This record gives sequence, C-alpha cells and structure tokens, in this order.
Amino acid sequence: MLNALEVVTTVVVGVMVGVEFSVAFVINRILDALPGDSGQLGRAHGGRMLGAVMPVWYITSLVLVAVCAIAGWHRPGTGLLVTAAALLILSVIMSILLLVPINNRSKTWTPENRPEDWKEQANRWDRYHYVRVAVLVAAFAVLVAALT
Repeated sequence: MLNALEVVTTVVVGVMVGVEFSVAFVINRILDALPGDSGQLGRAHGGRMLGAVMPVWYITSLVLVAVCAIAGWHRPGTGLLVTAAALLILSVIMSILLLVPINNRSKTWTPENRPEDWKEQANRWDRYHYVRVAVLVAAFAVLVAALT
C-alpha cells in the first residue's frame, strides 16, 4: 500500500511541477510572441483557469508528501520527505504572498481595463514564478531521491 501511495505522490507532484515548468518556459513565451492583445488575453485566461486548479493541486501534493513521510516514518529517506514537504510549503507561501496578488489582478484584465504598468506586473509575476519553479523542481528532486 505504501508503494502505491509513493507512486501516486510522485505522479501528482511530478505532473504539477511539469505544468508549472511549462507555464514558465513554454506557454508564457508563446503568449508573449502573439500579436496585438492576444498574449495578454491568453495570460488572463490562463490566470483564471490555473488560478482555480493550482491551489488544490499544491495542497494535495503537500498532503501526499506529508502522508508518505508519516506512513514511512520508519523507512530511510524520511528526512528527505520532510525536506520536500518544507520546499512545497515554501512554494505555497511564495504563491500566496507574491504570485496570487498579481494573478488576481491580471486575470480580470482586458485591453480596455488593464493598467498602464500591466507588462511590468506580468514580468514581475514571471520572475517570481521562475523562483517558484526552481523551488518546485528541488522539491520534486528531493521527493524522488527519498523514494528511490
């Protein structure tokens, strides 16, 4: 049963990290290259869509890692699981304090109502997101190291 939990945890966290990596290094670059207001409209739509899904995904990932640590407390690698959980907690804190406030504003923007500094705010979100992706990749690497 513990092996199944570890597999599910690895898949859930791994796919989440992959989505966030893809947003940072693929999707946003594509959106930024679109003509006119298309990129800003795409970012707003992505902010609405992923803004609804990602909080659940982040918390589910954290809970799964914590359950793995508790269920396998007697096994080697528990310290690494605790480290992975700490990194996931850091990513949640970063999200709440840095990224969500910008996302909550930008997901409502249209070409008619966006602020003049919308590009600067989008660039700030991108910079914070790069750091969050690095934290998530580290959490995933530590998780995999703990479970192998």
